[in-house]
Amino acid sequence: MYAASSAVTAPPRPYRPQPSGGGPYLDPSQSAGAVAGLPGGRPRRAHGAGPQPLSGRLDLSGPQGAQLRAAVASVHRICPEFNPVQVLRRSGRSVLLVGTTGRTSAVAKCLLDHSPAWAERFRHEIASYRAFVRHRPPVRVPRLVAADPDNCVLVVERMPGRVAAMQRHPTEAPPRADVRAAIGAICRINLWQPPLTMFGKPLDYAGRIRRFHDLGLLTDRDLGDLQKLMHGLAHKQGQFCHGDALLNNVLLSPAGPVLLDWDSAGWYLPGYDLATLWSVLGDAPVARRHISQLAQAAGPAARDAFLVNLMLVLTQEIRRYETQVQRTMRDPAPAGTSGPGQPGAPTAGEEQRLLLRRLHDDCHMARRAVRAAVGTR
Repeated sequence: MYAASSAVTAPPRPYRPQPSGGGPYLDPSQSAGAVAGLPGGRPRRAHGAGPQPLSGRLDLSGPQGAQLRAAVASVHRICPEFNPVQVLRRSGRSVLLVGTTGRTSAVAKCLLDHSPAWAERFRHEIASYRAFVRHRPPVRVPRLVAADPDNCVLVVERMPGRVAAMQRHPTEAPPRADVRAAIGAICRINLWQPPLTMFGKPLDYAGRIRRFHDLGLLTDRDLGDLQKLMHGLAHKQGQFCHGDALLNNVLLSPAGPVLLDWDSAGWYLPGYDLATLWSVLGDAPVARRHISQLAQAAGPAARDAFLVNLMLVLTQEIRRYETQVQRTMRDPAPAGTSGPGQPGAPTAGEEQRLLLRRLHDDCHMARRAVRAAVGTR
């Protein structure tokens, strides 16, 4: 990780969790049926690089149909030529529609949960795409078609490519070439220097550390160690980061990787994106070792920043999946049912618990590396 004696690396683990959740909303390989969870359930990866032909029809009947009609109407207010064809993803927070604008494929994203926190993130994503119009980043991003920050509606170009991983935490180690391409794109965006005032600082590090400590997710020693590292990073220049650098936010194509979902972009301590990617590659120790080497290449300060980021990212993931496990325990699946795959496969709750176990192991490794780093100061 940061030295031979405190490397955040580990041998491959036998368990392969598969948390629930859809892929990125610009993945052209997902059919409406796969996203809706119809039989055959699991989304499949497209082998071709280009978008698949659009076909199908929207079901606008019933209560959910009324929700879709409202979403389509909000899209038409800012992009009258948008012709919706399929639902890519629908959750309690947003609905994602794929369609056409003239001869071009496009994706429309409409926020359903207009609570202040989610509305703020949505508007931040719109601001990011608008910033990319004036200052092009060094990676491929979807082209902005139309946006309405007041009503939280966004229409962007539908990019060709296949998603690098369908799950947030891939169930198997992705192909090394795919991981290298994703890391390369992330490193290029981390070197970008847009105007400082164009993006803010999405993460309050001191506040996040204190909150995790208050929740019991960080020990008293964790709190002291992280605060010591943060003190040494007080004058460290920020790094522009995507903010959610997951493989399911990367599309791969012969023209190069495309980064999606920019609602967390901004200035972070160096290594935040690399820490995020490291956290989800539990079955790819070679990739993790490469990421660790990249993170510490700029010296002790870069190493310390990466470790702070890694502890916060892993703790956030633990919090996420502990909540999911608790929810699953309150509402368990019927007896005898299994998760996706063959009969007898682990249930969703078992998969979440396996993932949570791995995350706790990873956090323990990161904690030891943090303590070793503090000892060298």
